[in-house]
Amino acid sequence: MDKPLKLGLLGFGTVGTGVYRILQRNRAVISARAGVGFEIAKILVRDLNKPRAVEVDRSILTADPREVLDDPEIAIVVELIGGLEPAYQYIREALSKGKHVVTANKAVIATYGARLIRLAAENGADLYYEGAVGGGIPIIKPLRESLVGNRIEEVMGIVNGTTNYILTKMTREKADFAAVLAEAQALGYAEADPSADVEGFDAAHKLVILASLAFQKPISVSQVYREGVSKITQEDIAFAEHFGYTIKLLAIGKRHPQGIEVRVHPTFIPSRHPLASVHGVFNAIYVRGDAVGELMFYGRGAGDLPTGSAVVADIVDVLRNCRQGTHHRVETLWEDVPVLSIDDVRTRYYIRLHAVDKPGVLAQVAANFGAEGVSIESMVQQGRGEGQPVPIVFITHDVEERRLRASLARIATLPVVKDIANVIRVEGGGR
Repeated sequence: MDKPLKLGLLGFGTVGTGVYRILQRNRAVISARAGVGFEIAKILVRDLNKPRAVEVDRSILTADPREVLDDPEIAIVVELIGGLEPAYQYIREALSKGKHVVTANKAVIATYGARLIRLAAENGADLYYEGAVGGGIPIIKPLRESLVGNRIEEVMGIVNGTTNYILTKMTREKADFAAVLAEAQALGYAEADPSADVEGFDAAHKLVILASLAFQKPISVSQVYREGVSKITQEDIAFAEHFGYTIKLLAIGKRHPQGIEVRVHPTFIPSRHPLASVHGVFNAIYVRGDAVGELMFYGRGAGDLPTGSAVVADIVDVLRNCRQGTHHRVETLWEDVPVLSIDDVRTRYYIRLHAVDKPGVLAQVAANFGAEGVSIESMVQQGRGEGQPVPIVFITHDVEERRLRASLARIATLPVVKDIANVIRVEGGGR
């Protein structure tokens, strides 16, 4: 194949610029490794006159998506717009026309991934999306290819750099959530509206992609239990350290005989666990398979060049496929297993409450835990309140969520209990 293959880029923001830089800078080595040349034929932009961070031939810029989607010579469409619409419509149309698609769009893949995979297969097209999760970390390809001989039992990760930066700063500098969030916004790590990150929506989209691949089960975002990090305080961080844990926002997927659990929430994780040592804006994904055992993938989870690196790797795969006249293996073995409700999930819990410091209080609280079958592993009471509320912290043994909630509902009605300040799930053992 002597004729260069033509690419069309949809979007030229942070990631799009990064992809362009890598393709231009490493053009010779990319063409050599792919075995075929390539040409960026068109780049869709919103504003043709906007100043660019890179020098680009203005003749290939367009504000009309039809110049990419309707061009029969453009074989590969690289979607880097982000968001659901119009990105989904563009991807769907490109695949329907037999064009190969590379995307870094987590929202589209999490929401419409199974549908788009089928559409790609029907039209003999490739659909690649390594950049949708973990930035420059290679995780999609290992799940799609390298680990297909395994039954994946667990995938768990730090997949949002903003929240990891916030929790790292809170832990290291003993600052409160609001102050660190403001700093993250000033540095550009958090958006003006940070809810997608700090409330766990971003991580939930990424977990859908990871869990769907790991467990060969189409999962929707609505099936992911989600909590954010805005309730984490310095008290919680101090108690975590006391018990030998670190607090991280984790995306957790596990396979059980009765079904699959998918959840995103702040988590006490043992400080000796490899995920506990992932700091700042870095991401990491831990995978456990029945044959390979434990693996961890670590690196920069966002940014123009890290994410651009993942996108370019996908482009190279598509170029190779085009040269060889093949296309990617399609995920077809969708398992008919249920997704568990959070009520059915069994794990351990950290509970911090405030109760009046007087004789018999602990016995009352313990009795209400016991009435719902909640067993206590560890307990700490801090300070002497002389009749005033003091913090009391419990770590439970494994228990179903519904039982834990029922016990807390009972405890909250006790006159001696001022409030239940926080409840955080616990993974693994302590010290």
